[in-house]
Amino acid sequence: MTRLLTRRLRKFRKEEGGFMVAEFAIAIPLIFTLFLTSVELGIHTVRQMFLDRGMDMSIRMVRLNTAKNYTHAELKDMICSYSAILPDCDTQLRLEMTLVNMRGFVGLPSTADCTDVSQPITPLRTFTRGSDHSVMLIRGCYMFDPVFRMNGLGESFTKDGAGHAKMVSTSAFVQEPR
Repeated sequence: MTRLLTRRLRKFRKEEGGFMVAEFAIAIPLIFTLFLTSVELGIHTVRQMFLDRGMDMSIRMVRLNTAKNYTHAELKDMICSYSAILPDCDTQLRLEMTLVNMRGFVGLPSTADCTDVSQPITPLRTFTRGSDHSVMLIRGCYMFDPVFRMNGLGESFTKDGAGHAKMVSTSAFVQEPR
């Protein structure tokens, strides 16, 4: 049995095209995985940049319009309008805003408050407006569908029950006096 296998492998190796076919069969999946990973990384980077831009532009508007008390829905709409290319932003974005005690701040909870469409809807974790001279920390979690779910980077994302991956953006501002 081993002699037969060895003989066939030698014959395969001696054939001119046989060795190239083996190299091709080994290399092509690696090349495609690398290509799909680079496309997924590029799309993920652009989405993260637009989420960060939307958060920054919205928080700038909040700082400039201190006389207005923005609600959760208004902030979410503002972020989604400034983050123009995020698909289904109004349902996939979730915000949490907390008041920061500058003397005893230990940090936000380690996991962001994200929307899991496979689970029943839960209320917001926190959304506090704050008072004059308060330092506010806002964190947005956006759930997205990876472009290539089963290959490369798309496979390595941590996903919720519906197959969505998450990206998080955080910003801070001081609530100015009215």
